[in-house]
Amino acid sequence: MTLRIGNASGFYGDRFDALREMLTGGELDVLTGDYLAELTMLILGRDRLKDPAAGYARTFLRQLEDCLGIAHERGVRIVTNAGGLNPAGLADSVRHLADRLGIPVRVAHVEGDDLTALHPGSLAAHAYLGGFGIAACLREGADIVVTGRVTDAALVTGPAAAHFGWSETEYDRLAGAVVAGHVLECGAQATGGNYAFFRDGDVRRPGFPLAELHEDGSCVITKHSGTGGFVDVGTITAQLLYETAGARYPGPDVTTRLDTVRLGQDGPDRVRIDGVRGEAPPPTLKVGLNKLGGFRNEVVFVLTGLDIEAKAALVREQLEPALGKAADVRWELARTDRPDASTEETASALLRLVVRDPDQETVGRALSGAAVELALASYPGFHVLAPPGKGSPYGVFEDVYVPHSGVDHVAVLHDGRRIPVPAAHDTAVLDAVPEPPLPEPPAPGPTRRAPLGLVAGARSGDKGGNANVGVWARTDDAWRWLAHELTADRFRQLIPESRELQVTRHLLPRLRALNFVVEGILGAGVAAQHRFDPQAKALGEWLRSRHLDIPEALL
Repeated sequence: MTLRIGNASGFYGDRFDALREMLTGGELDVLTGDYLAELTMLILGRDRLKDPAAGYARTFLRQLEDCLGIAHERGVRIVTNAGGLNPAGLADSVRHLADRLGIPVRVAHVEGDDLTALHPGSLAAHAYLGGFGIAACLREGADIVVTGRVTDAALVTGPAAAHFGWSETEYDRLAGAVVAGHVLECGAQATGGNYAFFRDGDVRRPGFPLAELHEDGSCVITKHSGTGGFVDVGTITAQLLYETAGARYPGPDVTTRLDTVRLGQDGPDRVRIDGVRGEAPPPTLKVGLNKLGGFRNEVVFVLTGLDIEAKAALVREQLEPALGKAADVRWELARTDRPDASTEETASALLRLVVRDPDQETVGRALSGAAVELALASYPGFHVLAPPGKGSPYGVFEDVYVPHSGVDHVAVLHDGRRIPVPAAHDTAVLDAVPEPPLPEPPAPGPTRRAPLGLVAGARSGDKGGNANVGVWARTDDAWRWLAHELTADRFRQLIPESRELQVTRHLLPRLRALNFVVEGILGAGVAAQHRFDPQAKALGEWLRSRHLDIPEALL
């Protein structure tokens, strides 16, 4: 018995037509949509400040208006976390939409994640719930299930538990579904999108992924026939490493052992995942706190031609008196200029000034006035990419943890009945897994200075203020070299921003992969825009561009 679960959204703003494409492109039993991220919760929180009836992903309603009839005709159930901060509100809106369209559907939703009232000063505080609230809704006949903040993988574990009748302690099966859910959650990232070796296939318009999930928790990841992109062991490895850390991947339903995952090519655009083991979940649930951190403003000065360093020093000296009261001032000089350049743009460097402070006035008029006044009184060729504005609010993200009993996880059915979802029966403290042995090192031989990316792929992402960089080898020989060469210390050498930070390396030999966690590199999270790449999306590509002495046999 196979359950076919597809995905039609990896974030709030993903391809609008994906819902229709997935419903019409082939057979499905369940279609999921992931709309939430740390930054999204902040955006929805600000929406709710303006309108208490808001707080959910309105895009989903517009997509559904076009596709609800198709889903109903084909018997495809829809499970989405588009409810955000207001799942009950979105569920009501879906019912009104269905009534208006004359389509008989049963809409349920999941509650219990909202802990904002317990965290004064937070714009949004939400626990990451598991999949058994979703499962309860589906078991009671829901056609559409709307949730708030659940784990991304819960959109798959819930339908799987309902379909196969899994209990809360069937950890290996649940762990297999978590892996499938983690692969699906970011949509086209599993089908060639954002992939290090994107030239291996046509990724101009990758299709969205689906999982053929089996009763034992194993699955095959594929996509609808005829859609773009490609699915191979590399694309799935990349997504498995995305926003994870060590061998134990904790969740509210199960702790998944990523070091047990086996991948195998099962035909064109088909990758089999099996062997996944699970353990009891940790005794606490993660709660994401989103707060307003203050106000932020920035201006980018364009420095052209000669004397770039001196020009940057001049404008800094001129502006420093106006910036003295700001709580945080950051300057970054990006040397994008080239000598004897053939265009003005390639002759120019960018000097970026970012100012933060609890007071909007401090980062607003004080900065904009001082910067604009320099227009005729600073370095030769003075101009900016855009004038600074009045300053905009920024957010900060923080993790806290509560016991499973600290949330009231409830499935609210289409007829108004409320089914409490019990807390996890068993839990286990999350201990580190002993590091596995390294493979045998490669035999000595000639080397050549070359980019790491010629022999290894990478994918990186954010978790609060931390970043992870997953690096994997495509062959056994490359893995033997990579595991010995790319240590935490070598990572720090290659990524200078990390030299003063805690960098932890995790080995995942079955994936021929290393996963690096860099603590604090993103400050207070993506909404704080701490660095040039605030979500560390390209950190892995930067690492791949760095040069090492690589054995010629691998090149």
